Amino acid sequence: MGLLRAVSPADLRDAPLTYAEVGATRAAELPAGYRTGTWTEVVGSGRAAFERVAAAVFAWAPQCSTGLRVRATGSPGEVGTVVVLTAGLPRLGYDIPCRVVWASTTGDERGFAYGSLPGHPESGEECFTVRLDPGGDVVASIRVFSRLASPAARLVPPASWALQRLATARYRATLRRAARDR
Repeated sequence: MGLLRAVSPADLRDAPLTYAEVGATRAAELPAGYRTGTWTEVVGSGRAAFERVAAAVFAWAPQCSTGLRVRATGSPGEVGTVVVLTAGLPRLGYDIPCRVVWASTTGDERGFAYGSLPGHPESGEECFTVRLDPGGDVVASIRVFSRLASPAARLVPPASWALQRLATARYRATLRRAARDR
């Protein structure tokens, strides 16, 4: 996994998650001992905007918006789906393997979370949700808890955290754009 490797998502179906608090992005409080982040924003209004944002979330649009290459065994709406995100060129990139640990695909709140698998530069979980409030606001949220796991990430912690902030900013922009694009 990692640099100069092309990991197959199917090869990671039985790989263990690299953290114990599986599904904790659904809890009111994120687990202690991790770097955490929560971003919540009204990105649009109305059922149509909600459906567009939910569709973007389940099409891996936030991940693709950062330039990551997405290879997955299925949809992020299916628990157990393995996704390998690749930063950089296909054979010269860095593989970031994850598994979907929970998903909600119906109703007025939809989304999913994935957790880190061996080879991921971080250990933890990230979730993407969109909610249609009774008043019609479309609220998108991203929650994450993680700690640096790979030697490369631990070598330069400020750069690792800066990359995570940059990715989250692009995820957010993608969800805002999805709400207004027709």
